[in-house]
Order: sequence, then structure tokens, then C-alpha cells
Amino acid sequence: MNRIIVLFCLLLTFSAFSQKKLSDYKYMIVPERFEFQKATGEYNLNQLTKGIFEKKGFTVFLSSDILPENLAFDRCKLLYANVQEESSMFKTELTITVKDCSGKVLFATEKGVSKEKEIQRAYYEALREASRWVDTMVYDYNGNTQAKVATNTAEFKTDANVDESTLFAQPIKNGYQLVDSAPKVVLKMYKTSHPDYYIGITEGKNGMILKDDGNWFFEYYQDNELIIEKLNIKF
Repeated sequence: MNRIIVLFCLLLTFSAFSQKKLSDYKYMIVPERFEFQKATGEYNLNQLTKGIFEKKGFTVFLSSDILPENLAFDRCKLLYANVQEESSMFKTELTITVKDCSGKVLFATEKGVSKEKEIQRAYYEALREASRWVDTMVYDYNGNTQAKVATNTAEFKTDANVDESTLFAQPIKNGYQLVDSAPKVVLKMYKTSHPDYYIGITEGKNGMILKDDGNWFFEYYQDNELIIEKLNIKF
């Protein structure tokens, strides 16, 4: 009995701490593909997870969505939800977590467990069980992050130490878009099989973006001549 009381008190303490942090945020991103999924959106789990947090009052985007400029330019306005699997031969277990932009876990559910043999039904049941912890979350956006980010954005645009050539990498489907301080998208880079090589696409220029000795370069042909531009990319 005493152990139950202690556990209950710990849960209350953790819950109060998490809710206070979560209420600082309005926006959230859900991956279009969780690590355990074999295909994007498999079994509709991503949309279901999106709906779980929309029901709580968050404005939720999938990772493939094009974000509004105020969010794309400062991704610390966003929370990042994820679903993780720890299954065995006889049961399916899913956990829902929420992190901030630094990777700090602000909320995590207990495992949702299903013993269903059919995989889609098992995932649905396990996700539903895990989502019950989200249902108990008391969330009420307080506007703190919005005010904080507005101040940071103003400071950024007037910071004399920021190199005007700096391009900020913002994740998009299969790569990044590179944005200047305007902000304006000036180049898109798409993943290849090599982590230091990307396909670079911009208006009138298609080529390769590659990393060499710690520096990034955009190589492309113009009038049959190889052009090499050095890029100052901040990830």
C-alpha cells in the first residue's frame, strides 16, 4: 500500500512538471514515418498520433508538411512527438514521447500493450492504450513560447555577428531547404545514399552539394563550365 502511495505521488509530481512545460507550446510535429515502420504512414499510425494531440488542443503538423515561416525559421517553437516500439513475439508495446527542440523529454507515456496476433489490430490497441496517458494530460497553452520566440527573432535579425552568407538548414521530406536571413528559401538539398552528398536544386541550377574537409560546396555546370560555390550552412 505504501509503495502505491509513493508511486502515485511521484506520478503527480512528474505530471505537474511536464504539464507546466508542455503548456508553453502550441505547435507540434509528428514524423510521417516512425522508426519501426516499414513505409511512410504505415497502418495510419502517424495520422492517429496527430489526432491524439490535436484532441488535446495542439496544432500538429506531419514532418512532411510545409511549415509557416514563423515556425520554419525557429523550430524551437515546436514540440516533437514520437511513437516507439518495444515488442516481442507475444505482445506489441508502444510508447508515446514528446521532446523539445534540444531533445529533452517533456512527456512520456507508459507502454501501451496488446496481445493481438494481427499486426494492425495490435498496433491500434497498443496505441490506444498508450494514448490514455495523453488523455490525462492537463494542457492549456499559455503563450510563453510565442512571446519568447518573437523576441529571439527580433534579436537574430539585428545581430551584427550573423554572417549574411549563412544558410539555415530546415528539414523537409528527404532532405533540407536552405533559408537565408530574410527568410527566403534559396536552395534545396535532397539525400543520397552517402551522408555527405546531396542533390542540390535551385532556380536554374541543378547539381551536387557535398561536404569536403568540414566545408560544404555546391557544384553544378553552367554553360558547360563546372562552377563550385562554397556554402555556409548552419544545421
